[in-house]
Amino acid sequence: MGDSYIILKTTALKNGSLRHDIHYWVGKDTSQDEAGTAAILTIELDAALGGRAVQYREVQGNETEKFLSYFRPCIMPQPGGVASGFKHVEVNEQEHATHLYVCSGKRVVHVKEVPFARSSLHHDDIFILDTESKIFQFNGSNSSIQERAKALEVLQYIKDTFHEGKCEVAAVEDGRMMADAEAGEFWGFFGGFAPLPRRAPADNNEKDEETTLKLLCYNQGKLDSISYESLAHELLETNKCYLLDCGAALFLWMGRTTSLQERKGASKAAEKLLSDANRTKTHVIKLIEGFETIMFKSKFKEWPQTPDLKLSSEDGRGKVAALLKRQGLNVKGLMKAAPAKEEPQPYIDCTGCLQVYSALFDSLL
Repeated sequence: MGDSYIILKTTALKNGSLRHDIHYWVGKDTSQDEAGTAAILTIELDAALGGRAVQYREVQGNETEKFLSYFRPCIMPQPGGVASGFKHVEVNEQEHATHLYVCSGKRVVHVKEVPFARSSLHHDDIFILDTESKIFQFNGSNSSIQERAKALEVLQYIKDTFHEGKCEVAAVEDGRMMADAEAGEFWGFFGGFAPLPRRAPADNNEKDEETTLKLLCYNQGKLDSISYESLAHELLETNKCYLLDCGAALFLWMGRTTSLQERKGASKAAEKLLSDANRTKTHVIKLIEGFETIMFKSKFKEWPQTPDLKLSSEDGRGKVAALLKRQGLNVKGLMKAAPAKEEPQPYIDCTGCLQVYSALFDSLL
């Protein structure tokens, strides 16, 4: 939790080219300097790879589903950090502690440790109670079969990692006591059974925030707000960097002809903007001109057809290979020559809500 990490995901496309996604993960206890350094290093890594990667800022507890999908079955950040002599969690390190985790999500699972108290429990999610000799999975009455299956994978991971696979497990159904011994044992940790209150719907202003788009231009070390009647592609100049603030997400668009120093400066400005406003849950997505995501393009009134950008990543891979070779690492895969023609592939962002409509034409005849 006290460190920041950079994760590079490389996908080989059908035409032989490579697509890169760079994520930098910020632990909740990491310092501002470390987080800023991680942001700068992602810019440098992208430049070495040919300047076409999509970069994501991931904050502990608010990671994107894309990021979480890399880890099976989940991520469970541990206390510590490099400065404090970080040590990996050893098996049985939690032997005498009791932990309560909440699990949510159908496609990927979000796991978060919550206070060990009855007030942490509710009907909407699944909870895992990890005790010295037994692990309980409490299935909220409003949870789905898919969520329960994902939580079961987490339970098995906890059993194998912290108990050497040698503890008992039990499933407890929300609201179904029926003189169940295991349910009674579970509620005994919370002082006995009592009905859980219904949670009031949480205030969610993200939709309102997303309707108010703010475009800022990074110019000579400072951010200037840009006024516009409608958000158009023509507002973006290829020799500048821009921040598009959508509330829940902050896009950093970097023009193709901008220098590495300008991109670093814009990245620092984005980090400072979020830090000053205390917006810990805002996702930052960095894009290079010509390799924008569908989500980013959808914010604009119109987006022109992207011209073919014939870029070679051979030089970029050579730079990275040379760097890694100096560190004594095997660089055999990086020395492979790039294909003669490399067409950029559009990246389809699958987050958000999909609505399907069916038209019954027979009823109109």
